[in-house]
Amino acid sequence: MKVPYLLVDAFTESPGSGNRAAVLLDARGLSEEQMRRVAQELETSETVFLTDWKDNVFSVRFFTPVREVEFAGHAAIALAVTLVLQGRLSEGQDRLYLQTPVDNIPVKIDRLESGAVRATMREPAPRFRDVLTWQLVRELVEALGANERYLHRGLPSGVAFSGLWSVFLPLIAPGLVDELEPDMSRLIELSAVLEVDTVHAYAPVGPRAYYARDFAPGLGIPEDPVTGSANGALAALLARAGVVPRREGSAEIQVLQGHHLGVPGVVHVRVEYAVSGKPYAVYVGGPAVIAHSGWVRIE
Repeated sequence: MKVPYLLVDAFTESPGSGNRAAVLLDARGLSEEQMRRVAQELETSETVFLTDWKDNVFSVRFFTPVREVEFAGHAAIALAVTLVLQGRLSEGQDRLYLQTPVDNIPVKIDRLESGAVRATMREPAPRFRDVLTWQLVRELVEALGANERYLHRGLPSGVAFSGLWSVFLPLIAPGLVDELEPDMSRLIELSAVLEVDTVHAYAPVGPRAYYARDFAPGLGIPEDPVTGSANGALAALLARAGVVPRREGSAEIQVLQGHHLGVPGVVHVRVEYAVSGKPYAVYVGGPAVIAHSGWVRIE
């Protein structure tokens, strides 16, 4: 049989930039093996399958080219915007919910004056692990093709979660991030040791702006162009370290990503603090645009 799919670019208003996700709006009845094969065939960094729905609640599953993952931020944004653009949300509704394997994700919809649609989701609650040893930091930096002298000593490194586990390494300047030439085999080894899904290198652009690249070879994604979950966790890590300006119980940053691959996008992140001062909620938002439609054969 053949089923329709859409290719949707997230964190951009321009087709051909941002991060592309494959979206199947009716995956009812598909087996896990069938979903895995579809994700391999479509070859985007993530494919999102809509497996059931009722009113404004949508059940979803996410697959990379090699396996299922619990959450994929850019694919969730792509799906939410697509549901609006395809008329799957009732007129006037501005909220929907994505039931994922890891959490029930609330999403707010904004229709912009430009005609674009922006989705802002509350990602899974941020979590953190122990501080990295200096030896592990050095090994990670070397695996990225850099030198420890380029590390930014005023920004945090560490392991954090906001849907997926990522390890974060701060560099002094965006140009150094662009110069990285990772050893993918070594990154796979170190990711397995740390039990993380992605390795995220970032550098400051301003007090509330950062430039990043994200590597996930263990997921079959050598470089993920513009990431939702990793940048959400990055914002939480920065907020926890107290290096992001804070206003009335929240802090906001934007992350520029995808430029090295020629598909630039911008991720907007807001972190809210508990009364204790700890970050407890991460909101990631951006627009998306449908770039292509087609049919995929499923055996």
